[in-house]
Amino acid sequence: MSHRFPVLALLAAAFGLLAGPALARCSKNLVERLGPGTQLASLDGVRLAAEPSASRAVITFLGHASYQIDTPQGVRAITDYNGVNGFGRHPDIVTMNNAHSTHFTDEPEEGITYVLRGWPSKPDETEAKVDVTLKDMRVWNVPTNARAWYGGETRINGNSIFIFAIGDLCIAHLGHLHGTLTQKQIDEIGRPDVVMAPVDGSYTLDLDGMMDVLTALKARIIVPMHFFGGYTLDRFLDRARQLWPVETAEVPSMVVSKVTLPQSPKVVVLPGH
Repeated sequence: MSHRFPVLALLAAAFGLLAGPALARCSKNLVERLGPGTQLASLDGVRLAAEPSASRAVITFLGHASYQIDTPQGVRAITDYNGVNGFGRHPDIVTMNNAHSTHFTDEPEEGITYVLRGWPSKPDETEAKVDVTLKDMRVWNVPTNARAWYGGETRINGNSIFIFAIGDLCIAHLGHLHGTLTQKQIDEIGRPDVVMAPVDGSYTLDLDGMMDVLTALKARIIVPMHFFGGYTLDRFLDRARQLWPVETAEVPSMVVSKVTLPQSPKVVVLPGH
């Protein structure tokens, strides 16, 4: 019986990654962590490792802090959804932050499966906690504090970093981030492959702090957002070039795949503002 133990342990580890709070972080896939040559079985029809072809997404910059994320199984998510951003059919999942009216709406369109608010929105809530799955997309959040409106008290857990997992591909949207991350928050996020970062340096986190956050997260692709125009974007890019190469895309969409990620981090600017 002893020869069965590694297989049982492998299955237990795999299910720990596929279900429950253990998956609520970005991490390497099981084969990468266990080493080359590892053979993964399936149990009750559930594959224990995602096919590489399933670990991809089309990311489209909609402007300001909004991105559209489309998966191989046809799931569409929109970040910082305000009721008017997006194009084509309605999204299946929307995430929102309530920093300003451009980041949320109280009247989302009909037909959205999951409307995910990134702040405590009920009287008995102290933080928003999200963890939903629709077909090949899983979405969860890591709450962060937010500065108060007009000089009031800090809004505890008033912002959320939303993380989107498609197979082994992990995309993190920092939302309206106002402060650097604690080690606990970094551990909860894990290692994202793509990070959308607000880079205005004033309404959100200052540039020194943002560079610290991006360095800590170690994402392979950094996509700037929330920059209002060329001046604030260039100010961020001048800082970014000291650490990473910068590419500017000609179109607002890009295909991101786990198997084609760059070997080292880079910044990709999608047109829009």
